[in-house]
Amino acid sequence: MALTRRTTLLAGAALGGAALLAGCADSARPAPDAPEHSAAAERLRARAARDSTALLARYDAMLAAHPALGTRLRPLRAEVARHAEAFTSDRPSAAASASASAPPAGAAREADAPRVPTDERGARTALADAERTLADARTAALVSAPGELARLLASVAAAGAAHAYLLTEVG
Repeated sequence: MALTRRTTLLAGAALGGAALLAGCADSARPAPDAPEHSAAAERLRARAARDSTALLARYDAMLAAHPALGTRLRPLRAEVARHAEAFTSDRPSAAASASASAPPAGAAREADAPRVPTDERGARTALADAERTLADARTAALVSAPGELARLLASVAAAGAAHAYLLTEVG
């Protein structure tokens, strides 16, 4: 893939978002009775974790169907995995149950795997649409999210928008 200035800028922004994400994940956690731990915030965080896990499954299905796209997809997939982890990082019981119930890589049954278009361009477009849709949903959720969770959602939404662009860029 030929790197243009715009590609380099967006990739840098996505990596910067990952650094911001790491900064958010490493900051001190709010008190248990803070708005960050309200039932609504926990539902929003659980939903975000499920959405990231589902997107991760789409990346895995895409890599299985189109291994030639591995160089392009692996860095984006790695970020999506970090997003899923960030949404569960302060919920040890959720993180432990998710990792315990998750099948080993490549063990997903055919019936459970997301459908992937057979042509690479269509597959990249479908994955970009999934990234864009999820980024839009996360942006919309910002209004009801407490501070730290809102910052995390905003960072992950920005990364998703950058992923959507990178997936559809010709190259």
